[in-house]
Amino acid sequence: MNETWAVVHAEREALIRDLETVPPERWTTPSLCPGWDVHDVVAHLADDAKTTRLSFLLRLAAARFDFDRYNNAGVVRERAGEPRRTLASFRAASRRTTGAPAPRATRLVEAFVHGEDIRRPLGLSRDYPVKHVAAALRYQLSAGVALGGGKERARGVRLMASDTAVDVGEGPEVRGTALALLLAASGRPVGPDELTGPGVPALTRDGGLHHG
Repeated sequence: MNETWAVVHAEREALIRDLETVPPERWTTPSLCPGWDVHDVVAHLADDAKTTRLSFLLRLAAARFDFDRYNNAGVVRERAGEPRRTLASFRAASRRTTGAPAPRATRLVEAFVHGEDIRRPLGLSRDYPVKHVAAALRYQLSAGVALGGGKERARGVRLMASDTAVDVGEGPEVRGTALALLLAASGRPVGPDELTGPGVPALTRDGGLHHG
């Protein structure tokens, strides 16, 4: 548990440092998360960092148990008029260890996938800890799309990481870094050369992406 939170805190801090150099006008850049720009994703991360078990349950009920509605309400709640204020809110909550009643690995998924949702459109990059990216990938492959996972997307293919010991599934092979596989399993676009193998079309077809 402590190791997971140490990674999450390090990733939040790294993203905050990156965002401090991004001019306000670039916060309107569309993210990899459909319908959300960079500012929206940062607001979501701030909201997620502040979430407690109780607040999650109450707000999910208020959203009629619709996860997209729940997440969009969080963006509205945390998105300030100016990017620097949203970033300040995220910074203030970045060391928290609260969260929704979900497996701890979801914290890793949030950190890595949303980090790339923001960085890639802005032309930024980061070397993520591959051991923990692999843990996030394994979790995504066990969780259904309706819960923000990628189990259905990866059904019928074999995912093989080129940078760590991940070899999951049966069917046509898909090879790539653990990060590229994680993004694809999460319904995000990846570069044309990031994944190879006969299973790529099946993995990257539209899988009904959910926010979060």
